[in-house]
Amino acid sequence: MPMAKAFTRLSAILFLTSASCTTIAGDVRLRPDGTPGPEACPAKALEVMRYLKLHVGDAALVELDANQMGATPITLYDGPVESVLKEDIGTLEGPARLYGRVWTSGPQVVVRYYEAHPLDGGDKVPICAVARLGNGQLRKRPESKPGTAILDYSIADAFIVDSFR
Repeated sequence: MPMAKAFTRLSAILFLTSASCTTIAGDVRLRPDGTPGPEACPAKALEVMRYLKLHVGDAALVELDANQMGATPITLYDGPVESVLKEDIGTLEGPARLYGRVWTSGPQVVVRYYEAHPLDGGDKVPICAVARLGNGQLRKRPESKPGTAILDYSIADAFIVDSFR
């Protein structure tokens, strides 16, 4: 019996500690249309962005998918994405990589960035940014299949945010 209690306690401890771990995209609730709901920017990312002089509203041009640079049209898939920063933003220099997640369920693609990887040999750092392009240009083409989004452009702007809305 003492062994069963110890196992139960150990299981509970492992569950509680694993529940506090975050993945690259965190635990994002989806809206009824399949788009991601609000999500807080982690405190560590806010701290790092201050050090990197990344301010809310700062933006820079990005290639949405490092594997489809310059292609037109491009196809984005639900899940992880690696984008390429084409310009400097704050002290983060292009062509740094931005890592995030893509959602294609709504009428427009949603891309949230959670990490940046400077190419000067530095480590990945937490950030909060979103891909945006004016005039509805991140709108999916009608022939996009479920789980994918065909876009007319391979580029967008990555905007620094302090939370995802």
